[in-house]
Formats: sequence, C-alpha cells, structure tokens
Amino acid sequence: MSAELVRYRTEDDIAVLTINRPEASNALNAATREQLLAALAAMDADAAVRVGVLTGAGERAFCAGGDLRELGEDPEPMRRFVDRLRVRKPLIAAVNGVAYGAGFLLLQVCDLCVSSTGARFAVPEVKLGRSLSWAAGLPWLLPPRAVMELLLTGDPIGAERAYELGLVNAVVPPGDLLGEACALARRVAAGAPLTALAAKQMVRLSSAVELRQMAAELAALWQPVLDSADAQEGIEAFQARRPARWSGR
Repeated sequence: MSAELVRYRTEDDIAVLTINRPEASNALNAATREQLLAALAAMDADAAVRVGVLTGAGERAFCAGGDLRELGEDPEPMRRFVDRLRVRKPLIAAVNGVAYGAGFLLLQVCDLCVSSTGARFAVPEVKLGRSLSWAAGLPWLLPPRAVMELLLTGDPIGAERAYELGLVNAVVPPGDLLGEACALARRVAAGAPLTALAAKQMVRLSSAVELRQMAAELAALWQPVLDSADAQEGIEAFQARRPARWSGR
C-alpha cells in the first residue's frame, strides 16, 4: 500500500503502520485519519497478515492528538473517525514519544503496547474544553482512580507510571522500540490465528456491550460541553498559546 501520511509495509505475517507527520508531531488531520483508516482496513483484509504494529515517525511523538488547527471547534470530524476506527486483527502500539488526546485514543484501540522510556501519555481535553466521550472505555483499561487523575487534570504520565498501571506491556530504550514491538508481534503471530482473533473479541466484548448501552447517555452528557463558550475559548487559547479564561458557560 502506498501512503505518504501513513506508511504501510509488511514483514512476513506482520504489518507495520507508521503515522508519518513528524513535523506536526504526527497529529491527525483529515488526510492522515483517512489514510490510517485505509491502512488498518488493508491490514485486516490481507490474509497473509496476522498482527499489526502501529507507531509514529521520529522519536518525538507517537501521535500528539487531533490537529486542532484544522478541527477548530467542530467535533464532528473526530467523532466520525472514532465511529469508523475498528480493527479486527491484533494490533500492537509502539509508542515512541507523546501519545496525547487522539494518540491516547489510538492506544485504546491497540491490544498491546510497547513504550520507549521517553514516552508520555495524556488525555488533555480538560485543558482545552473538549469532549471526552471517546474515553468512556478507559475504566476497562485502567483503575478508576487513575482514569480520574488523567481526565480531571489532563496532566501527562511517563512510561514507567503507565507500565505500573498496566497501560503498557513493556518499556524499552528508544533504539529497541520497533524491534521489541515486532518481536512481540511475532510471538502473537505464532499462535493459532482463529484463536487469537476470538480471544481479542472476547476480551473486548464486555466493554463494547457496556459502551453501546451508554451511547445515548454519553451523547446527552457531552452535548452541553460541545456547545459551550468554553469549548470555543479552549481552541482560541490553544491557537494563541495563552492560558484559557474559563467562564463555566
């Protein structure tokens, strides 16, 4: 598959997908989102591929989030992206730098995670007045108190803390990251493929059922936030690189 913003290559039965916007900290603009969805679909459709590895170009960022310069105050493009973000085969994150916002979302979609020692993880939406509906599944991954800290402060945590919380499976030096992630992928690919696919779906089933049941409540919960003056203020403050002046309206 040829792609500029998302590179796609295969090594035997492993696909390696690389978000390729290092100059923008691999933030997800519209074109990158579409190419990432296409690359994931190609991985799922390729009968020779059993496992995928997702990473970001460069050492600074796995993915710094959605591209707020493009998204502005409109949440719909990212909401549509979240609705379409489905991966059938096992997917391993190789986190080489910051994984913030939408980068943390991609981490949720992945089934395993190998992190470099310098990686940092955050859900900064509270600092921007943005919706957090995509994070409703986090208590499935992390202890509720840890989720509360991430969501209510927006502050990042380092790789070792992420490992302690169970968000990360292994922490390795930056130079070893992709090799270790691919080694883990080969261990997964060595198993019976139908068993692996069913195991992934089994583990995720209870969370998926719960989120479907909460869909209407989540929409009602976050709509006033999306419509608020603070939502606009958060974007304007970010673009002007100044502290936000929250009004609570």
